[in-house]
Amino acid sequence: QVQLVESGGGLVQPGGSLRLSCAASGSIFSIYGMGWYRQAPGKQRELVARITRGGITTYAGSVKGRFTISRDNTKNTVYLQMDSLKPEDTAVYHCNAEVTSAIAGSFDTWGQGTQVTVSS
Repeated sequence: QVQLVESGGGLVQPGGSLRLSCAASGSIFSIYGMGWYRQAPGKQRELVARITRGGITTYAGSVKGRFTISRDNTKNTVYLQMDSLKPEDTAVYHCNAEVTSAIAGSFDTWGQGTQVTVSS
C-alpha cells in the first residue's frame, strides 16, 4: 500500500555531483524519519544520512561536509545532494521511511534502490 520510488542515480566522475530523490506514496498519515542507506559490493549496508520530520539530520562521518539531506513534507519526498563524489561512494543507495498509517500503524518501508557509480 505504501511504496518508495527512488531516482537520480547514475554514473559520475570523481568530484562530480548527483541528486537523489525518493517519493513516498500510498495511504500515509505521516512520516517521522526518512533516510538513505547504501551497500557496496562485499560490504554491509550502512546509514548515509537521516532526517526527522522536524529537520534534525544525521550523517555518516565519511560523507559529512559533502552530502546534504533534505525533505519536503508536503510531497513526502526526501532528497540527497551528493557533492565531491569519490569512487568509494559507489554503491546501491536505498531510501528508507518510518511511516504511520491510520490503518496499519507504524512501520519501516524501503525503496528498491538506485545505483550510484563514481568512476573515471
